Amino acid sequence: MKRLYSLMFFVLIISTSYSQNDFPALKDRYLDQKLPGVIPELFAPGIVSTKEYHETSVTFLPDMTELSFTRSGGKYKKPTLFVMQNKNQKWSRKSILSTDEKKYKERFTPPLSEMRRHEAFKDIPITGFTVSAKGTYYFYFINFEKDGYGYMSYSRLINGKYETPIKMSKAINTGKYIAHPFIAPDESYLMWDAEMEGEDTPDIYISFRQKDGSWGTAINMGDTINTPGYEQRAKVTPDGKYFFFWKGDVKHQEDGSRYVIGNPYWVDIQFIENLRPKE
Repeated sequence: MKRLYSLMFFVLIISTSYSQNDFPALKDRYLDQKLPGVIPELFAPGIVSTKEYHETSVTFLPDMTELSFTRSGGKYKKPTLFVMQNKNQKWSRKSILSTDEKKYKERFTPPLSEMRRHEAFKDIPITGFTVSAKGTYYFYFINFEKDGYGYMSYSRLINGKYETPIKMSKAINTGKYIAHPFIAPDESYLMWDAEMEGEDTPDIYISFRQKDGSWGTAINMGDTINTPGYEQRAKVTPDGKYFFFWKGDVKHQEDGSRYVIGNPYWVDIQFIENLRPKE
């Protein structure tokens, strides 16, 4: 299992909230693609998602004028960063020099060093994080040497300083390989992926915040999203309209070892609202 995860990329996501009136206007924010309903669709086939290669999940800049993904396989002997830019109301591929790749990756996925500059996190093992609009960090740790067991924690910004991190409840910390959280900008829900007991591939889960501030029982997002393969890296676009995730299939090599290939998918945000418990 550890070998499979070494092929992946841990995504660090910042949640940004815009009002309907101040969101930057673009002719089309989604590469002129037909917009999905509540059934997931492959994102931008032939442009981003391909059959020949393996693409990681799509990440937009907060103003949605650029997006990035990583492609590997075939002629791409190592993971290669792709950036697309909307300029003058037209999408085009942006050339990234190898010397600039680290800088561009950090624009889309801020490094752990950004989080570690705060005293509260300096001595804590962290694999990845997400942060809400008001600055609350939700982060996780995976122990790859102990069958993927780990946990998720959070820390609020209080009077200009981050509190001592608090380990989340069993509502979230159940299973192993608990990873890739996405916190809603208003912290009304949290999504992540994990492997539950008896399973050897991850599914995506969601928990909604209760009236008393606690987190509700984890909800498996169902077979519309989750399959016997890999589903990971849930996130919502900065304009709050679409839910993106990554779906992969397990393949076997001649020596019996496994690897995973996959592509990004997207679905209307109404899918999440349909899961929200009715009061």
